[in-house]
Amino acid sequence: MRTRTIVLIVAIVLMAGFAALNMDEFTRPSLLSLGFTTVQAPLGLVMLVILAAALLLFLATTLYIQSTHLIETRQTARELHAQRELADKAEASRFTELRSYLETKEVAAQHREAAQVTAVTERLAQSEQALAAKIDQSGNTLASYIGELEDRLERRDGVHRAPIVAETPILR
Repeated sequence: MRTRTIVLIVAIVLMAGFAALNMDEFTRPSLLSLGFTTVQAPLGLVMLVILAAALLLFLATTLYIQSTHLIETRQTARELHAQRELADKAEASRFTELRSYLETKEVAAQHREAAQVTAVTERLAQSEQALAAKIDQSGNTLASYIGELEDRLERRDGVHRAPIVAETPILR
């Protein structure tokens, strides 16, 4: 229990004990003025009834305030729970959206990489074909120069000699 509750209970018990011990004085009749009339009633008993009524009024007010606070707290907790669930769903949806975005970017990067590999492979094949053509052309040009030199030498000497260079296979 809280300290306020304990102090309240002790005060009520002390007042009840005081009233029980002095019940004769509390019940002795007195002349009381109500402003417009006078009444004969026990003053102590009237004061005890007023005190009990005030105590009940304060207890009822306290119960009302605590119950209102409890209801508001529960409603706030429910709203907070609903907001938390909504935030969790939004976060999960953002993660899903981020995952799909990253997967899309990854697929696009793979397509770009595959296209680049294909382009590089095609360029390499074209370069190999061009190089082979140049090698063939160089080999043919060299063979024609050698053949021309052989012809000149034969004409100059008038003698027919065996070819100096045998045909070399062209690298491909």
